[in-house]
Amino acid sequence: QVPLVESGGGSVQAGGSLRLSCAASEYMYRYYCMGWFRQAPGKEREGVAAISSSGSTTTYSDSVKGRFTISRDNAAKTIYLQIVSLKPEDTAMYYCAVYRASYCRGLSSSDYEYWGQGTQVTVSS
Repeated sequence: QVPLVESGGGSVQAGGSLRLSCAASEYMYRYYCMGWFRQAPGKEREGVAAISSSGSTTTYSDSVKGRFTISRDNAAKTIYLQIVSLKPEDTAMYYCAVYRASYCRGLSSSDYEYWGQGTQVTVSS
């Protein structure tokens, strides 16, 4: 298993910023694509960003492009999600997960494994 622990969520006002972190406990993490997902109450889980194992390729959903930036520090076994210009519709539980290949195939949650427990982001208007 590749346990993942998300952190960095919080309550912010619209227009604010947050940086989410996802820490992995296993060295194998560095060989895999990693993704960030979110799920709002009553809604399906949505993929928002993914990054290849080397960090050279990133993918974003249209709803967050330009405001979210995914990055990774393989030495620290951590991936990050920098979020700027937060909107109330960004309110959700944010999760990270593993796609067991070096290159990401997309943002479909069914392709990802080893989900963390999530970190809550709440944006007030």
